[in-house]
Amino acid sequence: MTALAHASWLDQLDSALATVSDLLYSWVLMWLLVGAGIFFTIRTRGVQLRHTGAIAASVAGSRDGRHGGITSFQAFAVGLACRVGTGNIVGVALALIMGGPGAVLWMWLVAILGTATAFSEATLAQLFKVRRSDDTFRGGPAYYISRGLRLPILGAVFAVLFLIANGLVMPMVQANAITASLQGAGGLSPSLGAVLVVALTAPVLLGGLRAMARVAEYLAPLMALAYLVLVLAILVTHPVQAWEALRSIIEGAFGMRQGLGGLAGGVTAALLNGVRRGLFSNEAGLGGAACAAGSATVRHPVQQGFIQAFGVVVDTLFVCTATALAILVAGAGVFRPGTTAKETAGTLTQDAIAHLVGEWSRWPMALLVVVLAYTTIIGAFSYAQVCLDYLTDRPWVSRALQIGAVVCAGVGSVQQLTTVWTLADVLLGAGAIINLIALVALSRWVAGALKDWEALRGSSTPNEERAVFRGDSEHLPAALPAGAWESPVSR
Repeated sequence: MTALAHASWLDQLDSALATVSDLLYSWVLMWLLVGAGIFFTIRTRGVQLRHTGAIAASVAGSRDGRHGGITSFQAFAVGLACRVGTGNIVGVALALIMGGPGAVLWMWLVAILGTATAFSEATLAQLFKVRRSDDTFRGGPAYYISRGLRLPILGAVFAVLFLIANGLVMPMVQANAITASLQGAGGLSPSLGAVLVVALTAPVLLGGLRAMARVAEYLAPLMALAYLVLVLAILVTHPVQAWEALRSIIEGAFGMRQGLGGLAGGVTAALLNGVRRGLFSNEAGLGGAACAAGSATVRHPVQQGFIQAFGVVVDTLFVCTATALAILVAGAGVFRPGTTAKETAGTLTQDAIAHLVGEWSRWPMALLVVVLAYTTIIGAFSYAQVCLDYLTDRPWVSRALQIGAVVCAGVGSVQQLTTVWTLADVLLGAGAIINLIALVALSRWVAGALKDWEALRGSSTPNEERAVFRGDSEHLPAALPAGAWESPVSR
């Protein structure tokens, strides 16, 4: 009787959490994030359009590590590790099933808006970051809420929410994806998968933020590039189908051709599913990537804003689009708009690529999923580490979190814990709302930093010091609190 009552209580809890999660992600956060993208596009006077060249060129020189700490590129790669994950494979497939090809166009639109939000939160993370004794930096929502809004308790609330979700639950979720992929591709048992996951994650997570940044620096960009090259090869060898896929995206988005709607039907389904997938794939405004951005050593806060904005472009305009095109090029042999069941989303991308290039591709695709999930564990835990460092600087607490994350990865490898995962979604959603409110409240700092960068760039004096950001810049609403910018950082 007690066991039955316990099971019933868990079912009720899971149902309640699922209801809250659906409300958060289907309506509240979706429209808040769209609104934030529009707001910051206006507030920065279309920074993503005016400074497209600077965003595109932001990677150049970002690996310069002459001054120690975490490089701008490493911080970008950590954010990319979380952005480019299994959602780019499964999530995009589900968006196509539910919204039809037209969903892709709306994904593009929210990515363009999202670059302004990503730029803003990364710039704020840099403005209000703090210097640590080992010459590294920490920044992110908890820090700019505390130092910018002067609300340290609210910053601590955000930190706790993100610490639990990213540091303990996310390793479980992604470890389960790893073992499921290996089991599906080669029949590897979950117990052996757990051993593999622990062996891979333990050295990196226990090595601290710098170790995580070094691994992400290579793995995340290389796997994204390899995937893009594979899909590009498919498009080049199937030009007619590729052109038809692009046509179906445009026509489906505006209801110009019957039969291209999703299961819910029509333009509305395309818009809602495309917007939802675009928002939660690029993570702009959710607060996580800002944790990575604040850790970088840069000469000017806007530099990191540009490179994190570039991460949104890579995630949605490149990787998500590649997934969508691969599925659409495969065509009726794999995917039929309006009729393909949503239960097939988990394997639809793999099925499409196997249909186009051969069954041999299933193992490489399984490996891709494994690496994407692995890098997501690393990236998400780095967010948790930043949040923990905001709460305490005691080494033993940090070590306890690292060990806990490895244990959670092992547990998640062998069993699904739906209630825990849903709770993580709710925690992340609540943290995102806090972050979005803080972003809007601090938007004048973003505008001021951008004006400062534009003024420095336009200076005709070839003096290197003039290109270095100062915390007492006349373009800012006020002087920054001491912590990182009271002495110019040169690179």
